[in-house]
Amino acid sequence: MIPMVLRKNLAPLAQRFISGLSAQLKRFANPVRTQALAAGAASHPRGLVLQKMPAFSALLEEAQASNSVRPQAVAAAPTTRQEPSVLPQSPASHPPTAPPKRYMEYTVKPGDTLWGLGVKKFAVDPELLAKENSIENPRRLEPGQRLRVPLRTASPEQTVVASWYGQEHHGKPMANGEPFNMHAATIAHKELPLGTKVELKNPQTGQKVMAVVTDRGPYIEGRDVDLSYGLARRLNMVEKGVGKLVMRVLA
Repeated sequence: MIPMVLRKNLAPLAQRFISGLSAQLKRFANPVRTQALAAGAASHPRGLVLQKMPAFSALLEEAQASNSVRPQAVAAAPTTRQEPSVLPQSPASHPPTAPPKRYMEYTVKPGDTLWGLGVKKFAVDPELLAKENSIENPRRLEPGQRLRVPLRTASPEQTVVASWYGQEHHGKPMANGEPFNMHAATIAHKELPLGTKVELKNPQTGQKVMAVVTDRGPYIEGRDVDLSYGLARRLNMVEKGVGKLVMRVLA
């Protein structure tokens, strides 16, 4: 296929070629002219010589040279369909739910008061204890009455200052009403409810023990926990007397 621009330039050149060819044919068609040419051909060593016509290929090269505009092949840019971007839908976020409360059951004994049970025994706000058990008159508790006591959930580890007590208090009543056994796995704490289970760890030796809060104390400033003699031996604290432990509330 010949480009449109080149085709326009070839039109006049083709016309020139055809005109020249027609002129040559007219020369041969004239008898007088033909005789003269024949006479000249006889005297010419190479015979009859026609007037040289420019070749069509030369005309084509001339047309291309005169064409200052080169057809450029323009590649159409492929059109791609852009789909609308859709962001992934994140699942609906729900507010964190509070962990369910845990309770222990306690049977009221003669002489128990709501204030004494809340503050001294379980370290629970007496008003909360009354609300949990729908008690209208906090001054009246009936022996044998069952109470639901809310328990604290497990807490992160915390460092406490611990001491121990033994022979002098052995057999004496503790805050929970039972006699103290210096060899049992029990501790005294100022605030944790009686019956709370804890884990104690000696950070220097890695030794761990399980214990139950059965008593109140210690009452010396700067100390957080009193261990029974048996626990102090297992945690390698008898000789030291006072030291730091890592405590974690379990239930």
